[in-house]
Amino acid sequence: MEAGYVIERPNREKASSKTTRAIVVALLLISAAVMLIVILGGWSALQDGQGLQLLYVVAYLGMAYYIARWNRGPLPVAAALAIILGIFAAVAAPEWFARDKDGFSTPETAFGGEGLESGVLGALTVLLIPLQLLVIVFTLQGFRQDWHVEVERPAGPRRAQD
Repeated sequence: MEAGYVIERPNREKASSKTTRAIVVALLLISAAVMLIVILGGWSALQDGQGLQLLYVVAYLGMAYYIARWNRGPLPVAAALAIILGIFAAVAAPEWFARDKDGFSTPETAFGGEGLESGVLGALTVLLIPLQLLVIVFTLQGFRQDWHVEVERPAGPRRAQD
């Protein structure tokens, strides 16, 4: 950039872009929190899938951080991961409800105590499905808003255009 010029990002100033960014970040953080509750509350019943699920939580937190800083690169990645997580949640939810019968013990937490009831874990897993649909919709909306567009203009006060 030459001296005497400034770079503006006009699409980031729009209320719709700011709202979309805030919604995407909130949805990713809520999804990560729900996943973490399910992971910790049903630790002993997850059949060695805890590590991958914890990576998912870290990925969602990382994407939320970068999207909050106006980086649009993670938006399609978030949409793709939301599709996968939505599928996994749709498959896993009935299994949690199937465990909510006599003869099944309450899962233990990651810390050794009694975890959440299987019905609660099933409800939280079902909650992940619409959350992921919203993540997909809003990340794709954010991607269409062209947050990356930069306009170079001369430095100094702006003049009214005739």
